[in-house]
Amino acid sequence: MDLGLKGKVALVAASSKGLGFAVAEELAAEGAHLIMNARGEEALKEAGESIAARFGSEVLAVPGDLSVSADIERIVSAGIERFGRIDILVTNSGGPPAGRFEDLTADQWEAAVRLLLTGVTDITRLVLPGMKERRWGRILNVTSIAAKQPVENLMLSNALRAGLTGFSKTLATEVAASGITVNTILPGYTATERVEELAEHLANKEGIKPSDIKRRWEAEIPIGRLAEPREFAAMAAFLVSERASYVTGSAIAVDGGWIRSMF
Repeated sequence: MDLGLKGKVALVAASSKGLGFAVAEELAAEGAHLIMNARGEEALKEAGESIAARFGSEVLAVPGDLSVSADIERIVSAGIERFGRIDILVTNSGGPPAGRFEDLTADQWEAAVRLLLTGVTDITRLVLPGMKERRWGRILNVTSIAAKQPVENLMLSNALRAGLTGFSKTLATEVAASGITVNTILPGYTATERVEELAEHLANKEGIKPSDIKRRWEAEIPIGRLAEPREFAAMAAFLVSERASYVTGSAIAVDGGWIRSMF
């Protein structure tokens, strides 16, 4: 299936590893040019060079922190200077600290808001005018299964990813007539460093092994295993494609059936 992404310019946040890297790979394989972003400069450089060498895509690697307004402006400006436009925005970030409400400080709440919500609205504000002018754009916000079904001990993620879903749904309605779609994609338990860290955290808390935590998760997933990043990336690539032009305002889970609700 030709997704119609050849020659499109995609900005993929947190793309030096994990889900973001898998999405960048998938878009490059479809012929898109990439603006890759992450906080770690060396890892980002290596990731960008790897994708460019394998797929022949033009890749611009711009280090920066999407919870910092000045970094966001610099990343978007560098991408537009290089490619002239940004057609696709994929927002993504690491998760905030695990913890129950009474264990979390006001500073941790403020940092999580910047990481999961304000950073997304700031970067969207910068790329949206160009998309509206060209009357074509794709915005895909990576959230979490926690946005639909709260996950134990993830107070910050449960609260703020649901807020991002509300933002995305509302924006989708506001910009649909301009040829722009806005969706969220909800990864479930996936074989990434973030999930390894979460398993380690819970295992230490309960006095068991991380492998025991992962077996518990697998028992909750109807498919019976954790996802591979490439399985998540395949759905992401479709949602930002030409072929998904009638899909907007949706929150789509890639979770192996973990979420129990019907909607």
